[in-house]
Amino acid sequence: MNTLTYLLATTGLAVSLGGAAMAQEAATVAFLMPDQASTRYEQHDYPGFKAEMEKLCPSCTVIYQNANADVALQQQQFNSVIAQGAKIIVLDPVDSAAAAALVEIAQSQDVKVIAYDRPIPDKPADYYVSFDNEGIGRAIAQSLVDHLKATGVPDGAGVLQINGSPTDAAAGLIRDGIDSALDASPYKTLAEFDTPDWAPPKAQEWAAGQITRFGDQIKGIVAANDGTGGGAIAALKAAGVKPLPPVTGNDATIAALQLIISGDQYNTISKPSEIVAAAAANVAVKLLKGETPEAPNKLYDTPSQLFVPAVVTAENIKAEIFDKGINKPEEICTGEYVEGCRKLGIIN
Repeated sequence: MNTLTYLLATTGLAVSLGGAAMAQEAATVAFLMPDQASTRYEQHDYPGFKAEMEKLCPSCTVIYQNANADVALQQQQFNSVIAQGAKIIVLDPVDSAAAAALVEIAQSQDVKVIAYDRPIPDKPADYYVSFDNEGIGRAIAQSLVDHLKATGVPDGAGVLQINGSPTDAAAGLIRDGIDSALDASPYKTLAEFDTPDWAPPKAQEWAAGQITRFGDQIKGIVAANDGTGGGAIAALKAAGVKPLPPVTGNDATIAALQLIISGDQYNTISKPSEIVAAAAANVAVKLLKGETPEAPNKLYDTPSQLFVPAVVTAENIKAEIFDKGINKPEEICTGEYVEGCRKLGIIN
């Protein structure tokens, strides 16, 4: 049983991927991703999508492009794949608002658009596949709130909030989830920042300024993903803050998993991109065959499938990451992290 099959079986996220019939004819399908700031697209999303497409439609051609956070470049790539005959475009937009025009262009030419990871609020795509982003924000923030309470941090203490890109609708959903948890907590938000392009250096620069401003009033930092969380941790270390306040994350990158093992990061979200990528491939093949994919959810008037991920801390990292085969110990437990892996029972 491969990792994807195991995850689908054990998490109840079955999407009938194995039961999809082969596409009846060859077609071109494009997979357009937004940026290279996160390594997930090259390491997980595209390989997962390509592998599933090869199983479901071996005669199909898959075109992959990454816009490197450039709206104009993504528009060029979008137009290019239509010119190359793409019948389905899986689009993770750089700018969710600007992507509405791309959906309109595609649909006027009978090209189907599957919004991927980031929704397109202003123009319904043909389908939307993602993890539950608002649920992610709520989960990481609530996990931090629970930890602060458990460790005796008094009511009224302050936290920082580092959101994702202001042009990313998914970042807005994550922010809404964070807000809902923090607003219901006894803790106050000292300051909040929307990180342009999700860029870790920009998150680090902002966090450094807040550390100077608030000092030891900062009892926790809710960061919307591992990159921004890593930027905050770098700023804390550069300022000589000891001990580090707990910092959240999201994506379960290798760097974040190592920071959790070392005790520098408090949590992350395990959301194996291969699950969403495989679901997008399944939807693409059904659309190619003229079928209507099942849609258990609806978001922004778009038929949707939203998966529920797991919060990962040091307490459950072995069970959620290593026992499920998402990462292997030899990928994570290297150099300075070996001893931490032993303490957590990941390796002997």
